[in-house]
Amino acid sequence: MALRLLALTFFLGIQTQEDTGPKAQGAPWEAVCPKPQWDSSLRFVPEKTSYDNGEELTLSCLTEDYPPLAVIRCVAWIFWGHDWEVKDKWGRWHSIEMYQACTGTCQKPQWDRRVVLVPRKGSYTPNEELRLSCPGVVKPFFISAKCVREFQGVTSGQPVYGDSWWGRRDRGAWTRIEEPVACVVKCSRPQWDADIRLAPERKVYNEGEEVTLSCPEGFQPPFQQAKCAWIPQAVATGEHKGTWTQKNELGQWVPIQSPTKCIRTCQKPWRDPRLRLAPEQEVYKENAEVTLSCPEGFKPSFTHIRCAGGVQTAEHSGFVDRTTWLGRKSTGVWIHIEGPVQCLETCRKPSWDPRLRLAPEQEEYKENKEVTLSCPEGFEPSFTHIKCSREVQSISTAKPVYREVWKGKGSGGAWTRIRSMVQCVGKCQKPHWDPRLIFVPDMASYVLNEVVMVSCPEGYWPPPMEMACVDIPGESSPTLQTSWVLNEGNDYWQPVDHWLCEEAFQVVPGTLEAFTTSIKLNWTCSLPDACQRMQATCRLAGPSSPSCEAEEVTGQEMLHGQNGTFTCDHLQPFTDYSVNISVPPSTILFTRLLRTKATVPEKPERLWLDASTGTLQWQALPSCKGEILGYQLNVTAWGPQDGGFLQVERLRLSSSVTEHPLPAHGPGTRYTVAVRGLTAAGAGAALLGTFQSNGSDTAAPPDASSRLVRDISPSQGTAVLRLRPIPWVPGAASEHQLLVAATHNSTALEDACTGEPQPFNASHPPDAYVAAVLNLSAQTDFVLGDGTREHGFHNAPLRPGWDYTALLRLERRSQQEETFACVCYSFSMGKWALWRGWLTPCPVPEALCHVLPFPSLAPCCGQGLVSAGAPCGAQDTFLFS
Repeated sequence: MALRLLALTFFLGIQTQEDTGPKAQGAPWEAVCPKPQWDSSLRFVPEKTSYDNGEELTLSCLTEDYPPLAVIRCVAWIFWGHDWEVKDKWGRWHSIEMYQACTGTCQKPQWDRRVVLVPRKGSYTPNEELRLSCPGVVKPFFISAKCVREFQGVTSGQPVYGDSWWGRRDRGAWTRIEEPVACVVKCSRPQWDADIRLAPERKVYNEGEEVTLSCPEGFQPPFQQAKCAWIPQAVATGEHKGTWTQKNELGQWVPIQSPTKCIRTCQKPWRDPRLRLAPEQEVYKENAEVTLSCPEGFKPSFTHIRCAGGVQTAEHSGFVDRTTWLGRKSTGVWIHIEGPVQCLETCRKPSWDPRLRLAPEQEEYKENKEVTLSCPEGFEPSFTHIKCSREVQSISTAKPVYREVWKGKGSGGAWTRIRSMVQCVGKCQKPHWDPRLIFVPDMASYVLNEVVMVSCPEGYWPPPMEMACVDIPGESSPTLQTSWVLNEGNDYWQPVDHWLCEEAFQVVPGTLEAFTTSIKLNWTCSLPDACQRMQATCRLAGPSSPSCEAEEVTGQEMLHGQNGTFTCDHLQPFTDYSVNISVPPSTILFTRLLRTKATVPEKPERLWLDASTGTLQWQALPSCKGEILGYQLNVTAWGPQDGGFLQVERLRLSSSVTEHPLPAHGPGTRYTVAVRGLTAAGAGAALLGTFQSNGSDTAAPPDASSRLVRDISPSQGTAVLRLRPIPWVPGAASEHQLLVAATHNSTALEDACTGEPQPFNASHPPDAYVAAVLNLSAQTDFVLGDGTREHGFHNAPLRPGWDYTALLRLERRSQQEETFACVCYSFSMGKWALWRGWLTPCPVPEALCHVLPFPSLAPCCGQGLVSAGAPCGAQDTFLFS
């Protein structure tokens, strides 16, 4: 701590007083002490001319910013005057025997050697103010100081004086400097890894203070101790100017140069106690590599492991946490250690046939390490894969004694103990005779004496036989030579050096054909001996669908000669059959699995309407006569709305759909429905149904403003139709076609509505034709038969005496759907009925329809367009011609 200095010299005579009060001899009497006439620079507080007995006052050498020099008090004399006493730092009072003055010097204080005094001298006079500073940006605790030489006490009856220094910070008050002034150096808590913990934990540390570093489990700090220090050349961080240091390898404190963070570590792995680790430590830093070794006769599962960091499992099962340690394979690749790191017993390289090649080639092999064996060309090992194992040989001192054994993998994949020497044995290459030959098993080479089944494809000769590769003596030398032999029966093996497959039986290309109820083929045989007793069969293989039933059919026929035709009859459509041609007992010349062709399906069994939802439903068809590709649904609706209409929907639905909503046209609509299944052979028979929408069978009379025919002029061949757009076909264009048919027959009108009518042809006047194409958006009156020609259509004049029906048609077409909507206008160019001044299609009550001059109007109007019993006539209804 910096000290402020003030100098004051006392010329004092001291006598220690044991009492704490003023002197008293004889009878007491009141006395005062006049102000001492000492050094004029002395200041008394309080400042008075005299002081009462026992009154204390402060004595200083300064007139401003003074530090106290001493505390004195007045002591009255009983008979001869007064005296002054001074108090030492322990609170004891002493008599002042000498004159006092502000004189003397203070020696240079022994403070922090880094503190710079200005002015720099060996001694200073009292009240001389000094300026204090430190190197760089470090500051002392006090920036100003003054000294005084003051009385401090009595030792062995002699007064003791000392230098007293006083200081102040900035412009504050002067205070006694109790401790040596030093350059203040502190360190802020370092901004290191947030996981690093410090002990003690504070925000600011003093110079020279040491802290201990620690990290969470699985980590450790790069060093254990750090110290706050002042290094002039170092660049400190934060508001404090200290520098954090650490000990180097020589034990010296050096600045910490790099960011400090917790380092991932690994605990010493739980392992086989026989394992030796180098280096041997309890904790390893991340990426630290450790070399493992074992006693003689053992080998570590990994020769090198590396710490990957992380928290290790606490289980003492011998397993290493896979997130903690990595092991290096023999290829140099580091992998996660999946199992225990332990010393494994090893087997020495076996001393077998020197021609054997082992992969990998090693002097020692770990237990259960699989080794691949190979031999020079022309030979192969008796085992292609072996592995080292151990088995109990005996029991010694209650402990098992093991010995190494080798096991070989058999052809079935099972491991068996090798009891004899493994050696390279001769083998035969697969013979390259006829490429059509079939070898079972099929391999590139075969071991001596291995039996192989050899055969030709179907329809070829000879039949299957056994072959083997054996060593037999040569014709002119006893040296063994490998050769193929053939078993011709009764284990009589005959050498063979050539074998060709000869085509004995053949189905004439292009003649094998499956029909709906039959299968047919033409055949030939080039080797009569091979074709004797040929037998052809045709059997049921199974129905095309589990829900279908198929009758068992067995067609069998003996084939004779060198050619012929085989036919299977009375088969079921879309059913699987197997066709086989063989020579007993087991020679197969030809075999095929065929499916007969599909035919059209049966008609659906059930068709009904769900009245609550207006949905049409039918029972799905099984794929017994052919795969059901979908359903064809035709819906014809006749209704009275808008003065009478006809709508036809033709739908192509997928095979998974078995329901469809009926178009809603309101009460009184009659629907005729036809549904049929579709296969590749076409559409089957249709299941028909007729349904009536909910509501009264008698519809209200048509709006007089709609569907009116007026101004019929037989002489001019014209009639005026009041047309309105058809609104109930969503998605259709606004283009309407006006068709004309010279009939009132409902069937003919339905054909005209759904057909492809052509422009008017004078040579075929009864045929329906297109009179005009109209873009209707609102009600309009149209003159039919005015002879105009537009858009390639002729609005031909109507012929007197003929019955006509005009159809206003709107259509919508897509790939899966066709919809036709028509409004009927039936009239005659000869006789008609007058209703309230208008000529209408059907203003006559049903009871009078039989007197209509054109009775064919009744089916169209009375049944198709207006419900029966409709009050379509009134008192002003007449017939005229």
